[in-house]
Amino acid sequence: MLNKLVIINNEKVFSEKNLFYCDNIEMKSLPEGLGKNFDISMILRKSKIQRSHQIKINKINLSSNIFNFLLNIFKTFKNKETNYLLISITPYTFLAHFILLIFKRKIFLYLRSNGHEEYKAIFGFIGPLLYHFMYIFVTFRSKIIVCQNKITNKKKVDLVYPSQLDKSWLINTTTAPMDKPRLLYVGRIKVEKGIFSLIKILENTSFNFELTIVGKPSNLKLNNSKIKYIGYENNPEKLRKIYDSHNIFILPSFTEAHPQALDESLARQRPAIIFEEISHVIQNKKGVFVTKRKTENLIQTINFIMNNYKNIIQSIKKNDLPSKEKFIEQMKDILNRN
Repeated sequence: MLNKLVIINNEKVFSEKNLFYCDNIEMKSLPEGLGKNFDISMILRKSKIQRSHQIKINKINLSSNIFNFLLNIFKTFKNKETNYLLISITPYTFLAHFILLIFKRKIFLYLRSNGHEEYKAIFGFIGPLLYHFMYIFVTFRSKIIVCQNKITNKKKVDLVYPSQLDKSWLINTTTAPMDKPRLLYVGRIKVEKGIFSLIKILENTSFNFELTIVGKPSNLKLNNSKIKYIGYENNPEKLRKIYDSHNIFILPSFTEAHPQALDESLARQRPAIIFEEISHVIQNKKGVFVTKRKTENLIQTINFIMNNYKNIIQSIKKNDLPSKEKFIEQMKDILNRN
């Protein structure tokens, strides 16, 4: 008999005809991958808006409010051997941890990003204080899993390397178009992801470039013909073709732990540009360039890449990138420990 594992997260999920859809690809791939080794159930939030990825897990409980959310957690207490995986620290998972702690349940906490920095980008100076209050409580008596040591000050943690990459990402790579810098951003359209900052940096320059933005939601107001938004793409094959039709990937985030889009760009042999705030994500990856958040510095970095493109591609080919299979295996091993 498989061990029972309840995954709890703040993710909003759309339900239609007993099918469930989310936007975050990891909220699909992680439970599906672990479903081979665990009896998985999920407690998530209910969305009225259509989402992108179908979660192929049968036991999903959606909550329209916080009271229903907590009630769904109580319903899992029939089996005392059930373990719990909280993903990220939010007000919802904060309250979930409180309930689980009272009932002395085994709690795993998976942190995918630096919440202190995210809350600062969203709420200003008070943001890190709000997050730290929840962080201190939720990390108490939890077995912590992180994708970057910078996320936590706890010494006893398990480090994993999240990835959506399979063999299809590494084959049939193409030569990049080199007529001009063709920049690509793939990610969420949110303040903390730096996309609005990037648009501001580029929109008034005479520099000859194109920037394509792939993500959601679609609340972008663009006044520059060099910058285009093409919506969200959840088909891996089509997404690979988008990477292949550009020559530089750019990640303008103010905060990141382990950006999977960065690995995707390197898998397709496309150099990447990041800004100083997230220089730690480079680790030992080749083909990633750090620049200041200023127009002149960014243009200088772009020109350097374009002028040295062939040599950079040769170095990118030496990367040993994480895979989805290895990531799921890491998580399985951690969750199976007593």
